[in-house]
Order: sequence, then structure tokens, then C-alpha cells
Amino acid sequence: MNAAHIILRADATRSLGLGHVKRCLALGLALRECGAEVSLVFRRSDVDVEALARESGIACQAIGTDAAWQEDAAATARIARSCGAAWVVVDHYGFDARWHGQVAAAGGIAIAAIDDLADRPLEVSLLVDPNHAADHRSKYSGRLAGKPRMLAGPRYALLAPVYAYAPRLALRDEVASIGIFMGGADAAGMSTLALEACRHHARFDGPIEIATTRASPHLDALQRSCASDSRLTLTVDVPNLAAFFARHDLQIGAGGGATWERCCLGAPTLALRCAANQDAVIPALAALGAVAALPGDGPPTAAGIGEAVRRLIDDPAARRRLAETSRAIVDGRGAQRVALYLCAAQLHVRPAVAADARMLHLWRNDEATRAASIDSAPIPWERHAAWFDKVLTDPARALLVGVVGTIPVGAIRFDTVDAGAREVSLYLDPALHGLGLGTQLLRAGERHVIDRAGSPPGGFVATVLDANAGSQRLFAAASYRRDGSRWHKACGPSIKRTP
Repeated sequence: MNAAHIILRADATRSLGLGHVKRCLALGLALRECGAEVSLVFRRSDVDVEALARESGIACQAIGTDAAWQEDAAATARIARSCGAAWVVVDHYGFDARWHGQVAAAGGIAIAAIDDLADRPLEVSLLVDPNHAADHRSKYSGRLAGKPRMLAGPRYALLAPVYAYAPRLALRDEVASIGIFMGGADAAGMSTLALEACRHHARFDGPIEIATTRASPHLDALQRSCASDSRLTLTVDVPNLAAFFARHDLQIGAGGGATWERCCLGAPTLALRCAANQDAVIPALAALGAVAALPGDGPPTAAGIGEAVRRLIDDPAARRRLAETSRAIVDGRGAQRVALYLCAAQLHVRPAVAADARMLHLWRNDEATRAASIDSAPIPWERHAAWFDKVLTDPARALLVGVVGTIPVGAIRFDTVDAGAREVSLYLDPALHGLGLGTQLLRAGERHVIDRAGSPPGGFVATVLDANAGSQRLFAAASYRRDGSRWHKACGPSIKRTP
């Protein structure tokens, strides 16, 4: 199976910030785990985007400096055609349906947009909006051409893979240190304002660490602050901030993409509005209890920040609630989910091996999996292990694991039953529902059986609970015919062995 090639289109400048490029690179890393080839296309600017891409190991290609959207679309389309790209993923507030349409028309390329503003027409096959909203369809009402697939909410926050497995913050009552990160560029100098708030208004004299990048126009001023404050540390250009967010008892940060990183690690955060695109996300997360925010909608002041910081320092229970709520809404697998959706057609199956036993046991015992199973009771490990060993050596059974790139996504089993039929049973990693993987897993599993043993004379059969609407749609779409709770697919001339 040939690897998919996917183009990422994003820009970074000192005034715009690094967020669009950063979340595209996070998606790029996840796409590579899915077996895709990835290239970032960008405009040259006052930010060294090539260095950011190199740090992530993502190939990149510049298309000059400022250009009209028509020229930008033409250049992006040329690059996409030259590498046979299946998708172009664009993360850019400056491009709308006209840009999308021109790129798509240039070579039958599917377009995905990463957006959170909903302020312009979009013409895409996939829309990714990681921000929280009560109803994303309503949010984009009148903005979308057709009915694109939508992956929306913090479940799809585009974080680097390290965040899914990084150690979470160890909560404690005392605020021993504070972390400040105001975005990769921090054009407004909010890091300095937050530092002043902590030292002079909150009267916090403990260690403070400020994280920033070479793109910050205030880097020299921050370095001078460090020289005059022995308890202030400046961290510049670290590849990811997972360790930084997990080592401080309180964080002060901009309401951009790093908000989701802090949430994932359970870092109690005072979130500050630093750009117009953060106007909606901060109040929404504050209403959920995932971040603390300043009252009102005016610009942050040192006094206001300091007062909020002091309240959080004095209220360990409030910080604990922030940590627990934020952890619950972001698990760090958002980029992987989006990547798997883009690469779902690359799913293949392999025979299960002994090392898969624990993984399949966890998937099978998940509450969502059990609710869709004929036997909904949890299965003890000992019983599962004994069953697993028998299945691996039973010639009448084929237990397979679905894989996209290096990521196992689900399991499917075919048991030989009466009249030579093969009974199908399948389930996914519970964290990966809603990405089209079930359809691909069933299709790949059937191909595997036919390639190795020919079409089963009794076809394929499955049992689906009446309440399991998702599986009913899955089997109906795969040409299974329903008879009560039983579903059957005949294997006629339309099913061939793959070459």
C-alpha cells in the first residue's frame, strides 16, 4: 500500500505568532505515525519556520513572501500535484472558499481546514475546530459549502504526540513556583506584564520561569529582567513545553494553542486574552471550570492579573478543580485522531500476536465497547488471557489487529460457523470512534480472509444488538442484509481476491 502524501499550509510571523505552524507540525508528527509523507508549505517571514520544521523532522517548502491569494493557491497546488498529495490541510485565517476551491480544482485534491473563527466562507471536505462550542454546526452556519465532515471540540486539539504520554502535574497545596508562557512570539509583551503582576501585585517572591522563543521581540528585555531577578529563569526555544507545564504549580498563559497543552497536563492556569481569536475560547473554558480568567473583556492589567494570581495561590481547592476539569476535556490524542481520519484508507490488518493480549483486553473491557457487546460484563484478565491463547492457535478462527502506520486502532475476528460462514466481531480502540476506522477495519478484514482462504461459501455474518445503531449503519454500508439481529453478506462474483 502506497503511503499517502499530505501537504500542510500555514504561516508564522512575529505579529501573527507561531500557533498555526505549531499545530500543523503537531498534526504532521501524527500523520507520520500513520505512515503518511508530510510537507509543510509556508511563506518566508520574520520567523524561521524552516528551523521549526527541522526540529519536528517535517519537510518544508517556502513559496516566497507575501502574495495574493490566487498566487498562493496556485503555488500550493503545484507543490501538491508534484508529490501526488491526497490532502492539503490549511491553517490560515487569510484564506477562504476561493483559495480552497482553486487548490482543489487544480488536481482533485481534498481540502481540510483548521479553523476556530468561523468568520468567512469555507469550501472543504474536512473542518477541524479544536475550540469548545455548544454547537459547532450552528457556529459555522452559513459559512460552509455543502456538508463537510467536522471534527470539532477539544477532543481534536492538535498537540504534539508527547502530550498524550507526558507525566501530568503532581498537585500540591503550596504554589512553590509559577510558569509563564504567552505564545511563541508574544508580540504584545504579555510575559513582562505577567511577571510584574506576580512580583509587585501578587507579592509572589518564589521561582518564576518564563518560556519564550527567539521570535519574541521582547527577548532582550526578558533577559535583562533575569539578570536583575535571581529567582527568575528564562527558557528559550524548547521543542515542546510538556515538562515546563508539568513542573510549576500555577501557569499564566495566553489563550492560544498552548491552552490545550496545559489542560492536557492538568496545569492550573490563569488564561489571558492576547489576540482576537482568543475572545471565545477563554470565556468558554472558564465557564466549564477548566481555566481561570480575568473578569470583563478589557485588556489585561498588571493589577488585575496580580489579584487573580493571589486568589489562586491562596485557594488550593480551586487549583485542584481547574486541574481535574481541564484534564477531563483534553487527552492529548487530538492530532492522532485527525491524522487517522485523513489516513483511514491506509488501514491494513495483521494477525494478532501474544503481545496484543493486554491491549485488546483494555479495549474490550471499556464501557463503550461492553455496551455494544452481546456479553456486556467485564472480562477478568485471567479469562481473557486463556481465551486469547486458544484463539491464536485455533484454525477455525482468525483474530486480526487493524493498523494505520504504526498505530493499532482496532481488532476484528472471523469465526467459522455453520455452512462455512465466517462470523464477524469487531471493536475499536475506544478513543478512536467516529473517524471512519470501523468501515476500513471491516473491509480490510474481509479482504484478509478472502485473500488467504477464498470467499467463504456461507458468506459473512454478524450479530448486532438492536440498540447498537452505529454497528447497524456500519454493516448496512458494507452491503450486509439484516434479518432481525443477524446480518448477512453473501460472497458472490463481486468479491475477488486482491492481486
